[in-house]
Amino acid sequence: MTKLLLSLHVLASILAVGPVTVAASMFPRYARPPAPGGAGAGDHDLRTAAFLHKICRVYAMVGIAVPVLGFATGAQMGVLGDAWLLVSIVLTAVAAALLMAMVLPGQRELLEEEGEGPVAERRAAAGRLAMTTGIFNLLWATVVVLMIVRPGSTTGA
Repeated sequence: MTKLLLSLHVLASILAVGPVTVAASMFPRYARPPAPGGAGAGDHDLRTAAFLHKICRVYAMVGIAVPVLGFATGAQMGVLGDAWLLVSIVLTAVAAALLMAMVLPGQRELLEEEGEGPVAERRAAAGRLAMTTGIFNLLWATVVVLMIVRPGSTTGA
């Protein structure tokens, strides 16, 4: 049962978290309005940005399976109290909160405010969103490393 749960957990991570991290990373590029004078106009594509936002929203919901399967796997393995897993749980919660509280609303705001306000402010908002998305992705990368290395774990590598 442990191998099945672990396989489902890893599969859910790849299929749910992967698309969110990629789509969220690509979003600011397509949502950022062109600079005055037309620099960067080739990347500005709101249809693509809207599609990337939809991917993020849908896969964020599918991504709920990752911690659910992770808890089930951890319980089956008897490692729920291990430090590496507790840190991973906290980082996962922070990443989820960042996605729900900052990344998705930031994407929505950039899509809704198209054509409103100074271009410089909207470009700056896209830059902040790119930075926030980078932090989100770094949190997930850290969780992946912890899942593989498992420092102090007695269950394997």
